[in-house]
Amino acid sequence: MTSDLNTAYPRPAHIAPAEWAARVQLAAAYRVFDRLGWTELIYNHISLRVPDEPGHFLLNPFGLHYSEVCASNLVKVDVRGNIIGDSAWPINPAGFTFHGAIHETMPDAHCVMHVHTTPTMAVCCLDEGLSFTNFYAAQLYGKVAYHDFEGITVHLDEGRRILASAAGNPVLLLRNHGPVTIGFSLANAFGLMWLLQRACEVQVTAMAMGRLRPIAAPVLDGCVRDSLNFNPKFGAGQDAFDAMQRLVDRVDPSYRG
Repeated sequence: MTSDLNTAYPRPAHIAPAEWAARVQLAAAYRVFDRLGWTELIYNHISLRVPDEPGHFLLNPFGLHYSEVCASNLVKVDVRGNIIGDSAWPINPAGFTFHGAIHETMPDAHCVMHVHTTPTMAVCCLDEGLSFTNFYAAQLYGKVAYHDFEGITVHLDEGRRILASAAGNPVLLLRNHGPVTIGFSLANAFGLMWLLQRACEVQVTAMAMGRLRPIAAPVLDGCVRDSLNFNPKFGAGQDAFDAMQRLVDRVDPSYRG
């Protein structure tokens, strides 16, 4: 099926094969987010490093809904937010304020995702933040950091403070705002966001019912150790992302163009 789709949506001659593959994968991620209901009108962002081009990453065009994003209209920018090449669309300044800082400074930050889903934002608004009291949250134990709210993230100097707050952790909760996941691959970042989304859904529901039941630290450590979401040997979530991409391909593969 994939080879047929590649024929139907050929790579433009002026874009290198590695960059085009990254564009297709990132465009697929935007369509997957749309399918999961993780959109926020035209806002929020998923960024992905351009292979073999240090300092360059891909970002969604500002003004398009996630269902309209495709490989060819993704915008290539540098870590200062300058658009590389031609683009019919601008970018959201908030999309590179911290994305650029993360991509520039963290060697393993291949993909950065930011959403405003209701459960994740609700947990970001809690004083205690994420509670490691359910199956999904347990897999994120010791991997979550926090950054205090400073307003809308459009000021470059905040990017450096956000980076310092992350302190190398792959999950960052922007207090009173929303979550950020940082992955060594797009699939890894997606797996982290899936875990976080489900953890927050369960936490918000459980808190409405009564007291949360704690999990012992040794058990939490074991959950992190055994989670396939962090293990490159087992794809770190690639199989799950591939399954979601196949669902999108069956409905509307136009993102490949």
